[in-house]
Amino acid sequence: MNEKYDASAVEAAAQAHWQATDAYRVREDKPGTKFYACSMLPYPSGKLHMGHVRNYTINDMLTRHLRMNGHNVLMPMGWDAFGLPAENAAMKNKVPPAQWTYDNIATMKRQMQAMGLAIDWSREVATCAPDYYRWNQWLFLKMLEKGIAERRTQVVNWDPVDQTVLANEQVIDGRGWRSGAVVEKREIPGYYLKITDYAEELLAAVADPSDKNYLHGWPERVRLMQENWIGKSEGVRFAFPHQIRDASGTLIQDGRLYVFTTRADTIMGVTFCAVAPEHPLAAHAAAGNPELAAFIARCQQGGTTEAELALKEKEGMPTGLAVTHPLTGEAVPVWVGNYVLMSYGDGAVMGVPAHDERDFAFAKKYGLPIKQVIRVEGETFSADAWADWYGDKQRAVCVHSGALDGLPHKAAVDKVAELLAAKGLGEKRTTWRLRDWGISRQRYWGTPIPIIHCPDCGAVPVPEKDLPVVLPENLIPDGSGNPLAKCAEFVHVPCPRCGKPAQRETDTMDTFVDSSWYFLRYTCADNHGAMVDARTDYWMPMDQYIGGIEHAILHLLYARFWTKVMRDLGLVKADEPFTRLLTQGMVLNHIYSRKTAQGGIEYFWPHEVENVFDTQGKITSARLKADGSAVDYGGVGTMSKSKNNGVDPQELIDRFGADTARLFTMFAAPPEATLEWNDAAVEGAHRFLRRVWALA
Repeated sequence: MNEKYDASAVEAAAQAHWQATDAYRVREDKPGTKFYACSMLPYPSGKLHMGHVRNYTINDMLTRHLRMNGHNVLMPMGWDAFGLPAENAAMKNKVPPAQWTYDNIATMKRQMQAMGLAIDWSREVATCAPDYYRWNQWLFLKMLEKGIAERRTQVVNWDPVDQTVLANEQVIDGRGWRSGAVVEKREIPGYYLKITDYAEELLAAVADPSDKNYLHGWPERVRLMQENWIGKSEGVRFAFPHQIRDASGTLIQDGRLYVFTTRADTIMGVTFCAVAPEHPLAAHAAAGNPELAAFIARCQQGGTTEAELALKEKEGMPTGLAVTHPLTGEAVPVWVGNYVLMSYGDGAVMGVPAHDERDFAFAKKYGLPIKQVIRVEGETFSADAWADWYGDKQRAVCVHSGALDGLPHKAAVDKVAELLAAKGLGEKRTTWRLRDWGISRQRYWGTPIPIIHCPDCGAVPVPEKDLPVVLPENLIPDGSGNPLAKCAEFVHVPCPRCGKPAQRETDTMDTFVDSSWYFLRYTCADNHGAMVDARTDYWMPMDQYIGGIEHAILHLLYARFWTKVMRDLGLVKADEPFTRLLTQGMVLNHIYSRKTAQGGIEYFWPHEVENVFDTQGKITSARLKADGSAVDYGGVGTMSKSKNNGVDPQELIDRFGADTARLFTMFAAPPEATLEWNDAAVEGAHRFLRRVWALA
């Protein structure tokens, strides 16, 4: 044994021994209680960052501790390998996404192995491999058979110059990120998974502690985020009758404009209705109104999500149409609002400016009436400015509302529902913020959707014996649409039903599909004849899942849904995939920058600057070591290549060894807390290991 601690020699010898003895291969027949500990699989971007190091070290420490205490522990690893970044890199580097992805996987795997993690590499999966995504396709077809998947239209961001669909993050200020063209909203067909069929069950496990599947082992913050995203609302769906007819003389939507509200107690305060730009009434009004048609066209530019619309300034335009208030019989003007989503509910909302803050601002902007219909004891109403109590339903009592006067919120809602039901115009209804999962993506680098379009037979599922539908790996995107659509060898096939010439579906699946079940595949990655097997039931549900808070909603929700679908198809026994969840804190570092002569921002690496402190020892500014020039100090923030404040784990390993990196990330802060990078503390961890070595 060397007297001096040589990290590289010690770690190389240990890792060679582990590899020679296959020390971390896990079998189901080993003695001890099973424990499945898994980190969220990484996207193969090319290099590990310190966030990866922290995540996997937490997992590694837990795994080693449990093994030493007699548990049979599974710690696997894989690659979330499909997605848009690979296509962007392919365009930049003029190489196929497959080549870029597989090269990055090889690099990152070497880095992980250098960290000495207790990973069972025999279970490694890459979601871009045909032997993985064939099961995406297989289960999609099973869902299609059961009616869980179906084809319907969807609204997307369309770049008219590049002739391609854009992801929401590719729309910048309403324009395409590559072409700069004004983005349009288009309605195209796509496939949806009916996650809303599972809404009650998904909600109960995060909101009801008495539910048998309640996720006690999850952070309260994450449970609440999921509960809010699922968004169960109890309210009333009702219609404003009308006599608006289309060009053929037919009543539009059978003469009923439906809305849903959780505030039916304020129905007597309705002074307008707003419809989505895509609503049939909007289209009808625009046919004879060029100004309205132009407004609708502007509304259809930019992003399509609820979050994006929430950030937009609320704008509207009158249609010149009116509907009838269902209780008073008064005429209610119809407006087109850029904040109303056609995909949400009925694509229309009632406007009650006196008791909804958004409606209040809209009414003030356009001079619409504001009619008070609830009061709160001790408060005075004024239409001049919004006050929080205007929307209060806990203390609210109805006024100026006829038969509702004096009733509190719940009693008023019940009465309104009764009155509307008597007229055949409405009823109580439960609605959900959760929407069915649209999985069609007009992209190349993803799982091909196993459908063939035949002129005679329509959309025909690919026969199970012909799976997988293999994605060609030699294509290079150029930004002008999905290259699959231009690949004749892929597109042109005979119809499986009639044998006539047909065309493959060129949409690919949302990459959330890939990450919704990889943890199940880890349990039986060597089974080429089935998606899962008995080993899956041995390991599932997972005992400990580890990942970032940024995945708290969609990834976890989709994984829960996917597991429940597989359970209902008799493939797994688990009701919920993850028993315990740890969301580790981010790794932060100092940010230094200054404005350039051109108005841009130039960032500097922490090692390039010298800090300037105040009398309390706080950093106030900095100067460049090279020339002493002033630099602005931006505090600490998430490590980022673009801000020159990242730390390359490989450089750290080469200088101090993997154990130093692991020791620092585990002891610098609790796992759930943010970790502020500190070079001196890293060096301190290395000195501690040297002392331990000397003692040994």
